[in-house]
Amino acid sequence: MELSRPIKSLKIYREYLLGSLADVTQEQAEHIPKEFRNNIRWNLGHMYVDAYLWIFSLTGEAEETITKWNSWFGYGTTPNDFTEETPSFEELKKLLISQVENLEERYGDRLDKVYAPTKYEGYTTIGDVLMRVAFHEGLHFQTIAHLKRFSSDVEQH
Repeated sequence: MELSRPIKSLKIYREYLLGSLADVTQEQAEHIPKEFRNNIRWNLGHMYVDAYLWIFSLTGEAEETITKWNSWFGYGTTPNDFTEETPSFEELKKLLISQVENLEERYGDRLDKVYAPTKYEGYTTIGDVLMRVAFHEGLHFQTIAHLKRFSSDVEQH
């Protein structure tokens, strides 16, 4: 399946992000340096949830799983909000890649459909929202790079 341009770009960004995490251990992904309030795992989950939340804010859709996951990865949450049900670091890496295919399948044919503007930024198409998602993920990519640096000396158990 040929991916649409915004979704293809998101896939490339995600592959680059996940490639940068190839040497990150579970312990490093869970570590919260004293200078931060979240860890690598939280950032991955936040990126996953945020993409859907922005699309849903535009389309009016809702999904029970994303609503639940928002309590772990939504704005203002921390790893202190995690439970045994919270997806693992490895699960989140897989989900970030599979989400790209899911977005294409669900929204690829309506990326340019005009909706009422979102209440936050005034976006009117899913394609516009995906550009915002890519920008947002770039910010978190930088945060993850800093977290990697501050977590590099975490020992494996």
